[in-house]
Amino acid sequence: MNLVELVDKDNIKNDLPEFQVGDTIKVHVVIREGEKERIQIYRGDVIARKGSGVEATFTVRKMSFGIGVERIFPLHSKMIRTIEVIRHGKVRRAKLYYLRDLRGKAARLKEKKRKN
Repeated sequence: MNLVELVDKDNIKNDLPEFQVGDTIKVHVVIREGEKERIQIYRGDVIARKGSGVEATFTVRKMSFGIGVERIFPLHSKMIRTIEVIRHGKVRRAKLYYLRDLRGKAARLKEKKRKN
């Protein structure tokens, strides 16, 4: 095992939930303001996943006061406390960048039906 793999192994989180593009998630992000730390919840739809291993990232899009806001999170970042999956979306694409052009009800994703 080389040095890069050793460092990667130490930084990979194992407690992440299974989520994919189209899911609605809550990301608990640590915000540092001076000496203080607080947790801010960022809720939105996953529109992209990229990379693998330690370099993996995912993009979350939410609507804030009628304006679309996107944020890219490193999957194994120390700034992410937890990720909660709220619902699984039914999509047929790997990237949902087309949601940027849609407004209102058209920008909603259908929910996946659960198997019993």
